[in-house]
Amino acid sequence: MIPKSAVVERRIVVAGAGIAGLTAALAFAAKGNAVTIFERAARLEEVGAGLQLSPNATRILRSLGVLDALRQNAVAPVAIVLKDARTLASLARVPLGDAAEERWGAPYLVAHRADLQRALLDTLGQVPAVTLTTGAEVIGADLGLHGARIKLREQDGEREIEADLLVGADGVWSGLRRLTAGKPSRYTGYVAYRAVLSRRLEGAIAPDAVTAVLSPDFHLIAYPLRGGTATNLVVVARSAEIGRGWANVADRVHLRRKMERAAPALSAIIEDAGAWTAWPIHAVDGRGGWTDARGLALIGDAAHALSPYAAQGAAMAIEDAAALAALTAGTADLPAALTTFEQVRSRRVRRVARRGDFNRFVWHAEGPAALARNLVLRLRSGPSLAADLDWLYGYDADAKQP
Repeated sequence: MIPKSAVVERRIVVAGAGIAGLTAALAFAAKGNAVTIFERAARLEEVGAGLQLSPNATRILRSLGVLDALRQNAVAPVAIVLKDARTLASLARVPLGDAAEERWGAPYLVAHRADLQRALLDTLGQVPAVTLTTGAEVIGADLGLHGARIKLREQDGEREIEADLLVGADGVWSGLRRLTAGKPSRYTGYVAYRAVLSRRLEGAIAPDAVTAVLSPDFHLIAYPLRGGTATNLVVVARSAEIGRGWANVADRVHLRRKMERAAPALSAIIEDAGAWTAWPIHAVDGRGGWTDARGLALIGDAAHALSPYAAQGAAMAIEDAAALAALTAGTADLPAALTTFEQVRSRRVRRVARRGDFNRFVWHAEGPAALARNLVLRLRSGPSLAADLDWLYGYDADAKQP
């Protein structure tokens, strides 16, 4: 359980009740702060699809008392398997399962976003220091020497409250980013097509692993959900820009066209999946502009939305939450702590982004580059590939980094 402190260090307001915001509330409460979360939506709905939670994230969820509840519905895949889209031949295998816990000290899990949200909310319900208010949007803040005066919009009108620190966890299309002079999000040129099948897949897709299928035209990620009773599918491909939103109706014709050069078994999976949604992948420059020393910090996608090629979007939000709470705890110098937070986290996020850029190049390689990729991957052992990820999965964001 989360330790309780007899002394409230600060009054924290969190804008947004997504993964970043809920994790931040738990992390700050664990350090003895009083936390209020304001969520624009009138109610929290179970939306989204699957997500991957690597050990650098699950280590934090365990420390916050969330992991046991999550594991009731999550799956611990036995490996990450890379396959060629045309032949479906296996190119590489990174061991996970027990090997992940032994190597990195925490499990690698895949879960439905709604299951993680529910586990976070259930844990929050046991923490008196946290209050969640829905139907209330943080629309701005006046920042001064003595904290933040936060502007709220609710059904009955607008009001203001005071806090020592405002945490902006309002997502990739953040309205609070303007307060730090952060840059707006940009469309990356790629769309993520998503579907969840209410059954296991066999054959082309390993039923107990994270399968990544590589093609110049797309890449497909598949993994089991909800105890293995369902399968999460994500296809990432180039596309003209579509409207902002997590659940646009997918252009099935465009999706089929992207799969034309793939093995027939993959095309069959696309057709069998039924309804697909489409999400335009936006990125936010993570090189700075996350904080105001007078009492504001952005976390998660609001600070640094990443392309999905490293499967670290949720993990970086969880890391941000833990790091911000750790760095601001036990210090009277909040401005210095916020400066350190931005320096430490921006370095980390930039390195993760570079890994994602590398994956994108490798996964979408064509011609001689693809042949060279396949040869190199086949020559690498599973443990050696896992060792390449030690810096990523073995990271402890709870520690006060120098």
